[in-house]
Amino acid sequence: MVLVLSLAACLWGLGHVLRMPSSMRAMLVGLLFGAVILVHLVLPDGHPLRMATGESAALWLILLGFAALVWIYRQALAKLRAKAQPQETTMPEQASLFVDGELQRYARHIVLRELGGPGQKKLKEAKVLVIGAGGLGSPALLYLAAAGVGTIGVIDDDEVDAGNLQRQVIHSDEAIDTPKVFSAEARMKAINPYLKVRPYKRRLSEEIAEELIGEYDLVLDGTDNFDTRYLVNHMTVKLGIPLVSGALSQWEGQVSVFDPANDGPCYECIFPEAPAPELAPSCAEAGVLGPLPGVVGSMMAVEAVKLITGAGAPLRGEMLIYDALWGETRKITLKKREGCPCCSG
Repeated sequence: MVLVLSLAACLWGLGHVLRMPSSMRAMLVGLLFGAVILVHLVLPDGHPLRMATGESAALWLILLGFAALVWIYRQALAKLRAKAQPQETTMPEQASLFVDGELQRYARHIVLRELGGPGQKKLKEAKVLVIGAGGLGSPALLYLAAAGVGTIGVIDDDEVDAGNLQRQVIHSDEAIDTPKVFSAEARMKAINPYLKVRPYKRRLSEEIAEELIGEYDLVLDGTDNFDTRYLVNHMTVKLGIPLVSGALSQWEGQVSVFDPANDGPCYECIFPEAPAPELAPSCAEAGVLGPLPGVVGSMMAVEAVKLITGAGAPLRGEMLIYDALWGETRKITLKKREGCPCCSG
């Protein structure tokens, strides 16, 4: 028996010196043990070769069985370790979506459990339309661009004037008299050169609304025009696209997600008709706190990120109201209105 074990050790050592793979060395040792067992099974009792190799095949069979158990244990342990390895969060299989150096800017997103690599991929592939590049559109556009939304459309027919700069932070003094959509495009590209910006310098009308909105996955409405709000609501309901809606006046703002395609109410369920002009004055007439659009517009961007990535609970069927004067927030539940002519309740 000592002779056979010595031969096995010599074969293994010689294979190591010759840099043979371990699988090849194991095969050679296995052939040696197989030959020894065959000798014991074929030759008669008392044969000199059997006497020199352990006298009986039983000992070698026990040794072979023990070696097989060790091998099975190691294979099972390796599989368990592989299953216990943490999943990659840097999405190597999705790297082709991003150019070199782009992922570094989203590192704080990727480490978030609710977003991670898959969430950042969804943001990159998303197409978001923002209606209005004013007080609410400004922070929403900036944060959507910084977050890595791949394609952002912005529609507005207005130009920047000095009275906008107190709250419309996407525009600068140098942009006065420039179309807002082009001023916004320049700022977004300065923040994130990897995104696509589609500026539309025109008013949203019935003639173009369906075709334009249909190109996007999500719409953010930050306008202060009720005709536009109802038009946007009608088209998003018709196309089954979620609508993030924000509004503000003086010291108070509100944000909600209208998504009848997912059992939520639409804008018209909550506001069946536009209020009288004296009950809903514009910012120019009633005034507005400068930082307030930043708060509400940023909330709209947060809702957009949640809707795109599936993180958390969007404000679907709820309205979040922020009172800046008293530092209070509250939420109210919104329900479908039976017989709503837009979404049929």
